[in-house]
Amino acid sequence: MIPAVLNHDGIAARIPHQGTMCLLDAVTEWSADHIVCRAVGHTDPAHPLRAAGRLGAANGIEYAAQAMAVHGALVAGAHAAPRQGYLTSVRSVTLHAERLDDLQGPLSVRAERVSSDVNNVLYRFSLHHGERCLVEGRAAVVLDADQLATRTPP
Repeated sequence: MIPAVLNHDGIAARIPHQGTMCLLDAVTEWSADHIVCRAVGHTDPAHPLRAAGRLGAANGIEYAAQAMAVHGALVAGAHAAPRQGYLTSVRSVTLHAERLDDLQGPLSVRAERVSSDVNNVLYRFSLHHGERCLVEGRAAVVLDADQLATRTPP
């Protein structure tokens, strides 16, 4: 049985991001169509995505991508290997903040599956600090892209 919530170790066991690059600390809620995660390391001076002494808000896209990866693994189920996903595009991204590292307290990362077919998934995502939306947009994910290139047409 897959738990309703996951801690950092449970997340790291399901996605390729390891060590400090696993940015999410918990899955607090999920269903077949959405996921909500919590992240608390954005103020860490040793954050792996910091540049020029700061963590810019555009890095919220990576938080969202990791939430989508966890969601894919959870939807695949406990007994199935998740398919490898590749973030192929982000669209309609709006940054409502300049940076993330100056915000005390947890961030909430939300991703909602808008549509999907056998090899493609479209998500709407957002990153919040309390009630304040920091980043929002849409992202397209292609599943098993390396295998798509090797298939021969009918």
